[in-house]
Amino acid sequence: MIKRPLISIVIPEYNGAGMVRELVERIKKSVSVISDNFEIILVNDASPDNAWDEISKVCQEDPRVVGLDLSRNYGQHYAISAGLHYAGGEWVVVMDCDLQDVPEEIPHLYAKVQEGYDIVMVRRIAKHVGWWKNHSSIWFHAAMGLLSGMKSDSTLSNFSILHRKVVMQINRLPQQSRSYGAMLNMLGYHKAYLEIAQAARGEGHSGYTLRKLLDLSTNIIIATTNRPLRFAIALGFLMSFISFLLAFYNVVAKLIGIVDLSGYTSTIFSIWFVGGLILLVMGITGLYVGKIFDQVKGQPLFVVRESINLKENSEEK
Repeated sequence: MIKRPLISIVIPEYNGAGMVRELVERIKKSVSVISDNFEIILVNDASPDNAWDEISKVCQEDPRVVGLDLSRNYGQHYAISAGLHYAGGEWVVVMDCDLQDVPEEIPHLYAKVQEGYDIVMVRRIAKHVGWWKNHSSIWFHAAMGLLSGMKSDSTLSNFSILHRKVVMQINRLPQQSRSYGAMLNMLGYHKAYLEIAQAARGEGHSGYTLRKLLDLSTNIIIATTNRPLRFAIALGFLMSFISFLLAFYNVVAKLIGIVDLSGYTSTIFSIWFVGGLILLVMGITGLYVGKIFDQVKGQPLFVVRESINLKENSEEK
């Protein structure tokens, strides 16, 4: 029987090839304070640099380092899901690969979770980002909170530690649209937060473009709530009510002689405006139908092309 690690550290890798070795060494040094019985799972999400080559090297040097090479770029939250699927630790830490999540804080996360919590998440109290990225993140979370109906905290990061029972529940979730934070919120469990200063990125730049952020927010909203559909229904009722009032006004105005002939401009405007609203509502509905189609196809969340030092645990995942 293979002894289960006390701690697994799951890290999705993208644009972080130059930081792999430093990241692994700092994690090993900090986690060794807790126990030598740990594993580090590096999930290469088809990184465009030579991340897999660097991961392979550190895996060959230490069997406690596990490498997973995904067959294509699935996205950060799917790479996290892949790491959680293969993580065998009693406690599982999730963190980013860019050294902004400080490895030396892992013992503090572990100490906090020993107070009786199932989940401890990190709030970043200092961000080494520009004005635009910082404020766009705030706007992004505000809009997502409005549309999803959930409280969206722009200071929360993926840096966290979970008990194994939480990981097992995440692995059982069937939805194709994945968001790590949204899944934790949905599951509940006894949760605490730590405020930790965010370090500067080790090198390079974030892989999140505006388009990827929009795709992520759409996935989160569609996967967690039907509020956009309710907005569409409310908008339809509102436009019907306004149209009724306008029609009533035009009839009365015609009868008492205020208006002799309805305006061409207002008619064309009304047609285009209502037509745009119809397309908007159809588009929102189509997004939900598309997600239903993705779900019923039953495609795998990820495909691992190659693995290094992967150990099969004897207990159920």
